[in-house]
Amino acid sequence: MVDPLTRRIWGYRSLFIGIALIIIFLRLLPISPTYHGIPGPDLTLALTLAWVQRRPDYVPAFLIVTMFFLDDLTFWRTPGLWTLIVLGATEWLRAREHSLREMSLLTELAMVGMILVAMVMLNRLALGVMMVEQPQLGRELLQALTTLAAYPFVLALSHLGFGLRRAVPGEVDDLGHRI
Repeated sequence: MVDPLTRRIWGYRSLFIGIALIIIFLRLLPISPTYHGIPGPDLTLALTLAWVQRRPDYVPAFLIVTMFFLDDLTFWRTPGLWTLIVLGATEWLRAREHSLREMSLLTELAMVGMILVAMVMLNRLALGVMMVEQPQLGRELLQALTTLAAYPFVLALSHLGFGLRRAVPGEVDDLGHRI
């Protein structure tokens, strides 16, 4: 019999995989969200950043690498580059999770916005060093902006729909370990 803590962790991990696969599937549909020239948000990235800040143990590094490498291969990006950048950003957030617990939503949005811009610039730098053709900078920054605009909705869905909330300082899990 599986203990409740392990079942909850693996339940949220399975939910994350399911949501990410649904997002990838929806992006593959021939209905383009960029009809008016505005690129759609990267919902997988917004979901990952939100969940890593709320409960980093629910989204381990191997899961992030797996989902974003699949995303790279599916959408013909340089295999592994965006995955490595996302992994670096999420591990940076994971290392600061305890200090970020009491952050307000506006501060969190500002931090996520800076992270998104840094990720775009790092991606452009790496592609430039390798002399790979790059998308337009304005288009990438606009996608970062739409991802930032979708971020509060992802947070609301995660909290209200899936019960994912930030651990409060001093909270313990079912086994008595500090979170």
